Amino acid sequence: MEHSFTQPNPLQLNRLLQLCSANLPVGGFSFSQGLEYAVEQQWVHDSSSTQKWIELNLSIALANTDIAILQRLYQALIDRQLSDFRQWDEMLIASRESYELHMADLAMGKALLRLLNQLDGLNAEGLEDLLASTDMSFVGAFSIAAYSFGLDLISAQSGYCWTYIDNQVAAATKLVPLGQTQGQNLLFALSKHIPDVVKQANLVSDDKIGASLPHLAMASAWHEDQYTRLFRS
Repeated sequence: MEHSFTQPNPLQLNRLLQLCSANLPVGGFSFSQGLEYAVEQQWVHDSSSTQKWIELNLSIALANTDIAILQRLYQALIDRQLSDFRQWDEMLIASRESYELHMADLAMGKALLRLLNQLDGLNAEGLEDLLASTDMSFVGAFSIAAYSFGLDLISAQSGYCWTYIDNQVAAATKLVPLGQTQGQNLLFALSKHIPDVVKQANLVSDDKIGASLPHLAMASAWHEDQYTRLFRS
């Protein structure tokens, strides 16, 4: 293995860690993204099936939708094309295949915007109209945060992938259930896919954006009527 000794910007690294922290008050921990129903139906039942479930969602749904659109949102912020930003954000919201996924996206986006508006010293000049939005996807709000924190695009995309993996593994440890060591091994294995997911996402053309995963869509839809639930629906 080759090691790079290039010194990263410590402040930007800390900002990335802050944005991707499980302590970020956006409520991501309260949603299972369909995983709770998948466990109920025994589609996910151990460490191996958990890894396959998360890998599939990461490489199909996130790569071809969330991460691909995050690239366009970020470029719109760089170019100060706020109308383009809103268009891509609306497309992302419209791509959610169940009410629960739609609701989770907007709830987390609203929470992150509220936090950004309360952060002291946030470098978001010219983005006041976006920060005042009442309906924005979590990806949209995440891109504003990453841009305002001075992060580069690849770091922002990688961080977004990490937040998804981290939330899913945390949910799986409660639902499957999995042990803490199993959870850490899953994080270690799943995070290896992030560079390829980001590379794949950045090659997606405008007319190829979007992906459908019927099991994920139906799991999140059926979760609303699940008899017992740990996670929000």
